[in-house]
Amino acid sequence: MKPVLAILAAGMGSRYGGLKQIDTVGSNGESIIDFSIYDAKEAGFEKVVLIIRKEHEEAFENALGKKVRQFMEVEYVFQDMNDLPNGYTMPEDRVKPWGTTHALLALRHTIQEPFMIINADDYYGKDSFKIMYEFLSNPDNKEFAMMGYKLENTLTEHGSVTRAICDVEDTYLQKIVEIQKIRKNGNGAEYEKDDEWLPLENSLVSMNYWGFTPEVFALFEEVFVNFLDREYAKNPMLCEHVIPTAIGELLISHNIKVKMLQSNANWFGVTYQEDKPLVVEKLQEYKDAGMYPFDLWSK
Repeated sequence: MKPVLAILAAGMGSRYGGLKQIDTVGSNGESIIDFSIYDAKEAGFEKVVLIIRKEHEEAFENALGKKVRQFMEVEYVFQDMNDLPNGYTMPEDRVKPWGTTHALLALRHTIQEPFMIINADDYYGKDSFKIMYEFLSNPDNKEFAMMGYKLENTLTEHGSVTRAICDVEDTYLQKIVEIQKIRKNGNGAEYEKDDEWLPLENSLVSMNYWGFTPEVFALFEEVFVNFLDREYAKNPMLCEHVIPTAIGELLISHNIKVKMLQSNANWFGVTYQEDKPLVVEKLQEYKDAGMYPFDLWSK
């Protein structure tokens, strides 16, 4: 049961202004997702499952699937907004997805192996894939895992971001809380609360880089139903639920164990269109340094 790579790629890209998941950032026409899949392949992964919208399948196949299939098994699953528990229906005019908890559940009929899941538009660093592959390859391991990054290594110069702040004890996650509107402040960070910017001490954060066993699906189904029971009636057009929040709730309700793995790499991604030039520059530096070939998918 070799571990599988799953990638969250069904987002709308509203802040970016387009389908950023397959936007070109590499010197040979690559997107960030190309580099993540390449790093996963080098770490030992042989299968990638892309969570996308059905209407984007052709775009993903043309931009990515045709290239990667020569080296890895590629499968698509679709985040269907109508895929809801009994008793719930999608509001007629809703366009916003239900969040990454719902996106992960799209895998429940496809994956029976341990798997890692990441964002399509984030660059995580080569070594992180090796660390996660080794963790997931241990047949005796029944725990979940999270790859943590230093907050200071995850901020953009071009606006505020949301980050899931982690409380860790003895290498295990104890608590995880999403904080919105975090921005750089010199060499540190600050966040907005009640129209005031407050300092935020450096800590490990989640960048949606998780390792799971298939047991996570039943747990997430329960969490998602509870979320709908609480929030659907209050905000049916915009309510959403995300993986860090699901994990935080499960730490309390089911006492799950989440091993904190750590990467010292500088995360970067394309939250805003203004982030793109830096991403292009960094990936070119990595190619120039020999970390990647000019053509990632050449035989």
